[in-house]
Amino acid sequence: MPALTTEDKLEYQFYPLSGGQIQFRVKAPHDCHVALTTSPAESDPMWEIFIGGWKNSKSVIRKNRTKPDVSEVDTPDILSGDEFRGFWIRWNAGYLTVGKENEPEPFMSYVDPDGFQPTHLGVCTGWGTGGEWLIEDPAPSAPADYQVGNAATGTCWCDAQAGAIPDNAVLAGQDGDDALYVGRAEHEGALIPGKVVPGHGVCYVAWGGEEHAKTEYQVLCNCSGIWVPASADNIPPNAVPCGHTEEGEPLFSGRVNHEGTLTPGKVQPSHGVLYIPFGGQEVSFQEFEILTS
Repeated sequence: MPALTTEDKLEYQFYPLSGGQIQFRVKAPHDCHVALTTSPAESDPMWEIFIGGWKNSKSVIRKNRTKPDVSEVDTPDILSGDEFRGFWIRWNAGYLTVGKENEPEPFMSYVDPDGFQPTHLGVCTGWGTGGEWLIEDPAPSAPADYQVGNAATGTCWCDAQAGAIPDNAVLAGQDGDDALYVGRAEHEGALIPGKVVPGHGVCYVAWGGEEHAKTEYQVLCNCSGIWVPASADNIPPNAVPCGHTEEGEPLFSGRVNHEGTLTPGKVQPSHGVLYIPFGGQEVSFQEFEILTS
């Protein structure tokens, strides 16, 4: 699925939410706006998170479109028009936090005494700029040409082939213009988590030092998990099992920044590494992000 594009309009595009968090990556020089609401419209109650506003110098949280802002932080050069930057937003019982990808501590927060449970997400850009977005949870539905199966309520693995992406597939990364999804495929007796590249029509998995392309695979859907930093000696206990080796060892889905991409692959605890399929090879990393519940 291509990146979601927002124009210089300051008009929110709304999508339904589930759970209490979202993760996204955005490429824009300044003024990326996120709204959390209880309807697909600008209506109270409403939280707005402005990232890289005021010429990419500060970020704020605003409640019900009313000043003064409830939180304000200096964030010089937090956005870039040349590369995607990742962020997360979480909320629980009125406690709203905003953080950067790969950083567990928020850089901005607000405790709303009234509190509410958002049901919709809005995104937009303005004040002279547009932007490209990769929204990981929720993700806009795939175009009709890419829909297969019927993902049931709750986390599931949906059968797919030839580049098809089911509804509510988990978006895991980006390689140039290609969005990458969490997939898995059978190989040599193993069920291996890897990366689905719709434009290539395959799921790539790493095994035996090489990258293997599979035209038939499964895609992870309806999973509201989050990506957290991990390492060879620090696999979170709530990591989501996504497959197994030929000997039956559980495998997990991980991802890492590599050569200008954000690429998912398999985490194998006994080896203490993340393996990604990349450029025809199996490439290993000792520090990475892992998908957790």
